[in-house]
Amino acid sequence: MTKVLCLAQDPSADDLLTSSPLALLFGMLLDQQIPMEKAFRGPKDLADRMGTLDVRQVADTDPEAFAALVAQRPAIHRFPGSMAKRLQTLAQYLIEHYDGDVATIWTRDEPDGAEVLRRLKALPGFGEQKAKIFLALLGKQREVTPRGWREAAGTYGEDGARRSVADVVDQQTLGEVRAYKQQMKAAAKAKG
Repeated sequence: MTKVLCLAQDPSADDLLTSSPLALLFGMLLDQQIPMEKAFRGPKDLADRMGTLDVRQVADTDPEAFAALVAQRPAIHRFPGSMAKRLQTLAQYLIEHYDGDVATIWTRDEPDGAEVLRRLKALPGFGEQKAKIFLALLGKQREVTPRGWREAAGTYGEDGARRSVADVVDQQTLGEVRAYKQQMKAAAKAKG
């Protein structure tokens, strides 16, 4: 059995992330320029506001109405307008390319890790780093382990690493990941 995620550090939000690949993917998209817990709580907040979290409903909602839902206080993201557009664009892409079934990204035609990474990088709003982190999250915490996934995820796939959301399994590892990120920022700043 797959373990319950604890990325939002909120039981009901983490239950949704655990049971819904769409929620997990949306949380990863939202995970920029806000605390990780808020990003991964976003899909639950969105589901509460919409009555459900459905890829077709997100894709088909009037853009202004959807932006208003995302901006409703407390806003789902510090940049609600741009994130609303990104969420809808991602939902539309998922429908067009995967018939709305997120898990198809890592299951269709039994892809290897490199192919899953390629598919993730093709998602709107996902660049190289975000795709590698999400692949590592799938492998480390969702039992999605296609051949070569660790290599495709790069350093994020390393066993025992504390580099990203892929390594957060409790409060302690959250602190370790935050410490690592602060260390990297300080090193980058020192390089100038």
